Amino acid sequence: MEQNLNQEAFNQIALTLGKHFDNLYYVDLETTQYSTYVSLKQFKELDTPQEGENFFEMAREIAEKYVHPDDLEDILQTFQKDTMMERLSRNRPFSMDFRLVFGGRIVHMRHIEIVCEDKKHFLCCLENTEDEHRRNLEQERDLESAKRMARRDALTGIRNKNAFEEFAQQVNEDMKITGGAYQFAVVMCDINDLKRINDTRGHSFGDEFIQRASRMICDVFEHSAVFRIGGDEFVVVLKGRDYENRDSLLGNMKSESRANSRSLTGPVVACGMAVYDPDNDQRFSEVFERADKEMYEDKGRLKNEKARGAIFSHNQVGERIPTERKRLLDGMFGALYTIAGEGFVYLNDLRYDYSRWSLPLVDEFKMESEYMYHAGTLWEKHIHPDDLEVYKEAVHAAVSGKGEVLPITYRAKRGDGTYGVYSTRAFILTDCNGCPEYFGGIIIQQ
Repeated sequence: MEQNLNQEAFNQIALTLGKHFDNLYYVDLETTQYSTYVSLKQFKELDTPQEGENFFEMAREIAEKYVHPDDLEDILQTFQKDTMMERLSRNRPFSMDFRLVFGGRIVHMRHIEIVCEDKKHFLCCLENTEDEHRRNLEQERDLESAKRMARRDALTGIRNKNAFEEFAQQVNEDMKITGGAYQFAVVMCDINDLKRINDTRGHSFGDEFIQRASRMICDVFEHSAVFRIGGDEFVVVLKGRDYENRDSLLGNMKSESRANSRSLTGPVVACGMAVYDPDNDQRFSEVFERADKEMYEDKGRLKNEKARGAIFSHNQVGERIPTERKRLLDGMFGALYTIAGEGFVYLNDLRYDYSRWSLPLVDEFKMESEYMYHAGTLWEKHIHPDDLEVYKEAVHAAVSGKGEVLPITYRAKRGDGTYGVYSTRAFILTDCNGCPEYFGGIIIQQ
């Protein structure tokens, strides 16, 4: 009865192993005789004998016929008798993955060795791992996709801050290895007025603006790595062809931004560049910081050019100033005239390019009225040609953020055709978005 139970247990164990493995060899450790207990139909193509006198010789012959060339040396080493006996003596399971080639296809397999309880036999099990391999490949693809997504900016599709930090670290390593032979430049870019756009036109429009700016940067620096590292900040690392053409590319970027600023048809991007100096730069961050500083200087220049353009431009839409707006201008002008004490007073509503001038000033220079559209352009015609640039530079200083024009002296033509010498002090009033809204001041004859 006990023998029948043992036989039944053995049969159950064999059946269970048979379901798990595709081929199972039972091998005598002393004689190396073997028997095949499980052999799936697909392995009949390998022509493996069901039993034999020398397991190791049979394994070598089959391996040389069907094992993938890249795996053959390892498999032959694994199935050397002395090597396998030494492993089995440790009484620990051993496994090894390899590939078979038969039927015009590659099949992924796993070889497993298990010492039997009697220490006189061992099991050599072969398992088809194609499904496992396919799952692993899918997981690797999913993981790689997730890694790529983690390094991509969702809005623009370009690389993000995580990718930039990894890239910067790699550049640091390359700087150490190659030293003075390494060449690269960093361009820092920043979208002007993004906050104002988000506040006045909504974040959807702001997102579209960011996407357009990203495309513009990528189109100019088409052979370089471009990263979005903040809401309105981009970094470009120039190497190779773009590095060689860095000055012209930066010029193209600035020209396109200024054209967009004048036409109001696209993003305005401030940018600054710094070139790696192997004699002074120890880390990538030093180059980056110089580029960032250059960008902020360009940002200031763009802001000044925009404000200055607003001061000297005509009212493009030809809108008439509303009555309420004119009343507000009169009130402010009255306050300015009261505290001026002396000199000629003027105040210009930049939104409508509409000015009020004091009557003494109108009389002195024979202006057409105390109320005028486009008075800034008219006033420039009175300034002596040799002093016009000084005057414009003073106005330029007014819109640099201080809200005040430094005192200057220049010559202006009076109504009788003679020139007088005048000094002026002016100011800029901005709206809640920081855009120039009023330009005014006092002109005093010397």
